[in-house]
Amino acid sequence: MIPAFKVYLFDVDGTLVDSAIDIVGAIQGVLASTPKPDVPFDFIKGYIGRHLVDLFQDLFPDYTSEQIDALVVEYRRLYPLRNHAATKAYPGVAEALAKLGGRKSTATTKGTPTTRLVLQRFGLLSYFDHVQGTDGFPAKPNPDVIFKALQALDASPQESLFVGDSPADIEAAHRAGVKSCAVTYGYGNREELAKWQPTFWAGHLAEL
Repeated sequence: MIPAFKVYLFDVDGTLVDSAIDIVGAIQGVLASTPKPDVPFDFIKGYIGRHLVDLFQDLFPDYTSEQIDALVVEYRRLYPLRNHAATKAYPGVAEALAKLGGRKSTATTKGTPTTRLVLQRFGLLSYFDHVQGTDGFPAKPNPDVIFKALQALDASPQESLFVGDSPADIEAAHRAGVKSCAVTYGYGNREELAKWQPTFWAGHLAEL
């Protein structure tokens, strides 16, 4: 059983919303004009939750930082054009957030403005006391976004739970000194998640 916490921090993609088709589709649009235009969907999906730089550097180890940055810029042009048309909130997420006590914030690799738009679009924004994305600082698995969210809520790691679906989420929680809950319905590989020893597991947010 998962005990109650005073503060809950949430990853977004693969935890609150199923956005893989739009994210991967935008990345495939970027890759279409590169030497590797046919990277499989599931391979790309495995990088959701990490910074785009990680994916592009792994695919193109010989690229300069300027070339990698250009790919990221192109993604940021293409992703909004998809207008989240293939994205949807996971079933029961809104109901679970409505019933869950404590204060809530996101802690996502998305930028804060994009995160706010996504939450608003899918009727989730009103459940959050704060919206925190990754804005010009290192992305998960670095713990920076968790620390930013905790600072905004004036909360301590000891009273907080971070909920996410990827190994990067659980690693970031460990590095921040925050207890973690790995959800099993998202994009993360369960064996890879288990390596980081999440404090709790959940098959649905209602289990919180």
